[in-house]
Amino acid sequence: MTKDEIKKRTKKFALRIIKLVESLPKGKITDVIGRQLLRAGTSVGANYRAACRGRSKADFISKLGIVEEEADESIYWMELLIEGKIIKYAQLESLLKEADEILAITVSSINTARKNR
Repeated sequence: MTKDEIKKRTKKFALRIIKLVESLPKGKITDVIGRQLLRAGTSVGANYRAACRGRSKADFISKLGIVEEEADESIYWMELLIEGKIIKYAQLESLLKEADEILAITVSSINTARKNR
């Protein structure tokens, strides 16, 4: 998978997160979780783009570490929505799968970059 394909994929992920957060029922808990999910989910793509502009291999690896953290955090907030019985698993299944795949791609990229240093 090329950098451009991953950029497109992470942007699409961010747009799906935005739609999800907009669809959440209104309330104190969903407002807090939604805000956190929106921040983490949209920063995945932004930080991936920043990593692609890294000035060095170390900078690239460091920024990919942020992508890894934000993708994992997105999964956490979605799990809370499911386990808190705010949204059914079936509604988030494909978005969770995409987050898992982005996380796996990122970890693999970090490992490859470290080997090639």
